[in-house]
Amino acid sequence: MAPFRLRSKGPLKAAVIGAGAFGRHHASKYRHLDGVELAAIADPSAEVRKTALAIHGAPAVADWRELLGAVDLVSICTPAVTHAEIVRAFLNAGAHVLVEKPIATSVDEADALIALAAETGRVLTVGHQERFVFAGTGLLDHKAVPLDIACWRMGPWTGRSADVSVVLDLMIHDLDLVHQLVPFAVEAVDARARSLHTAFADEMHADIAFANGSVAHLETSRISDARRRGMRAEYKDGVIEIDFITRKIRNTTPRPLKALEQGDPLGESVLSFVRAVKDGVPTLVRPEEARTALASALAIEDAAERAHAEPAYAAVAAAR
Repeated sequence: MAPFRLRSKGPLKAAVIGAGAFGRHHASKYRHLDGVELAAIADPSAEVRKTALAIHGAPAVADWRELLGAVDLVSICTPAVTHAEIVRAFLNAGAHVLVEKPIATSVDEADALIALAAETGRVLTVGHQERFVFAGTGLLDHKAVPLDIACWRMGPWTGRSADVSVVLDLMIHDLDLVHQLVPFAVEAVDARARSLHTAFADEMHADIAFANGSVAHLETSRISDARRRGMRAEYKDGVIEIDFITRKIRNTTPRPLKALEQGDPLGESVLSFVRAVKDGVPTLVRPEEARTALASALAIEDAAERAHAEPAYAAVAAAR
């Protein structure tokens, strides 16, 4: 099918599906972009719609299906389990799509969405915004592959994203970055999980072995007493360690890095999406990359389930 052609006149019409915390921010970004009109917001909550209308001045509807065929591009900020259905519907209706992570909740769904985007000629990108933070340091420009990576992301319980595990909620950010630094196939996964507030894992420890010999260790919790967030990458010629809380970088490798600036990664993500739609330039986050992060996330969940079934681990978990 030929690529979708934009209207020759007037601004691009954008919509935001899901006006919760992330959706509100997406709406704000579209409102401040030249050549883009925030045409509508969809959310099932009457109170949320009322607030969105008051803040953004855009029409708000309860059912996202009312917007099919009426917009050029859309941000999907709904619960993860709804992503595949909504992305598929808007791609089929002619819209370009930015979906918050994860791209879907199964690899089969992700593959189908990627194929549909290619078939329809629409842009499909995923909200792995932290990629923009890393890209700003220059770390992703270097070809050296770390031998060992450790990532930790700990925070207190907030009640958000309780429909999925902490892996699809938070660890997937680090998985995306790990795959950018180690572009090799995953050979083995080991994981241990703990649940407290949900039926899913609220805390996860995972080890990943790659085909080139590199290993990654990831620790993520949404039930921690304190906030900790960082990364340590060990190379043949030195170490790079980043503390995302203090924004400090320790770099003993010969490769220079820029200072860590939080900036506006969501704004950069939305702008990258709009530029891809308008100008045909590649997005920083390709859907195939989001699919890779999802596959590893699901492999970690599977490994944790297997480990939990082992008597030795079950005894340890029960003693906690």
